[in-house]
Amino acid sequence: MYEKNIRLALFQPDIPQNTGTLLRMAMCLAISVDIIKPCGFVFSDRRLKRAGMNYLNDVNITHHDSWEVFREFVTEENKRLILLSTKAQTAYTDFSYQENDIIMVGRESAGVPDEVFDAVDRRVRISMAKNARSLNVAIAAAIVLGEGLRQLKGSNAS
Repeated sequence: MYEKNIRLALFQPDIPQNTGTLLRMAMCLAISVDIIKPCGFVFSDRRLKRAGMNYLNDVNITHHDSWEVFREFVTEENKRLILLSTKAQTAYTDFSYQENDIIMVGRESAGVPDEVFDAVDRRVRISMAKNARSLNVAIAAAIVLGEGLRQLKGSNAS
């Protein structure tokens, strides 16, 4: 089911409903998910389960105890880490996605720290109205993953 290697990483997620929505989407699109701890909620939270519905048991999730552990995983697996950020210069539609990419989103409340921003391989952004600060993280991830999967000719599902 998980034929292509494009993945989604959640950096220290802090809103269980968004995480549940992202996990549900990942299962439906056959995308593996990396959760970089610590999370801002207990992973068994009822709000996570409600948003993820009955899809949560079928998602391919890898939990990483820290940013450093996740970075080791990225290196060992020869992945390219792409951060979705409002501070990025490259539009997500102007970027060429590869099957070894991991699309990473930051914490809903704070994004990612500078050390993480500086350490990723590439950064992409979604263009927004001038008075807008950011999109909901689940919506933003869906937009960018949709483009990545489109470029790779469809979803990961067979």
